[in-house]
Amino acid sequence: MRRLALPIVLSVWMVGVTGCSSTMTTNTARAAREQLLISNAVDRSLNKVNFAPLANQRAYIEEKYLNCVDKPYITGSIRHHVVHSGAAIVENPDDADVIMEIRSGGVGTDQEEAFIGVPEITLPGMLTLPEIRVATKSTQQGFAKIGIVLLDARSRKSLGTGGVSLAHSADTNWSVLGVGPFQSGTVRQEIQTAKTRQPGQPWQPLPRRVAFSAPERDQSDNTIQLTSEAKEVE
Repeated sequence: MRRLALPIVLSVWMVGVTGCSSTMTTNTARAAREQLLISNAVDRSLNKVNFAPLANQRAYIEEKYLNCVDKPYITGSIRHHVVHSGAAIVENPDDADVIMEIRSGGVGTDQEEAFIGVPEITLPGMLTLPEIRVATKSTQQGFAKIGIVLLDARSRKSLGTGGVSLAHSADTNWSVLGVGPFQSGTVRQEIQTAKTRQPGQPWQPLPRRVAFSAPERDQSDNTIQLTSEAKEVE
């Protein structure tokens, strides 16, 4: 009996000291997929605009007519395109050659869902037949409609007709008999391209230690140097 009692006591003791733990996970207020849908639509919209005529111009970007979600990303992307075209961005319209006014006509997401199967059916006598889904399709779409007009900084007259650029992004998920999701759409294409390192693409990892260097200065300039001894002025 003692030989049987010892394993039983050990088993009870093991059960008593066994613990459990859980890891807390959190999510951002906005889903990453939603943000990617909007930024993807914005990128596709701005890629339709020819910024080349801005080369060698001083440009002031007026954003007071831009009122939408992700306004900083839209503004920053336009500034990037302007600088890439060879223009210089100024922060004062009086210093500019041209003024670019930007506005939003619609920046956001929509979602739709459809399925193949039998919908829920309510029969007489409060009997209900459950919904049966053979295949389900869920699509979330992003839209970006951005208007741009270019003005002469002095005369305030329009330089060209300007216009509106509209683009669309999509993220589609299919499930068949509960298997899936099978994904497609412009966002998935962007993610796959970004995850894949292209042939010949340089690889420059960031250093693991933070270090800075002081800016180089011309030794001939009149630099004020502080010393520990005061010198008499002759």
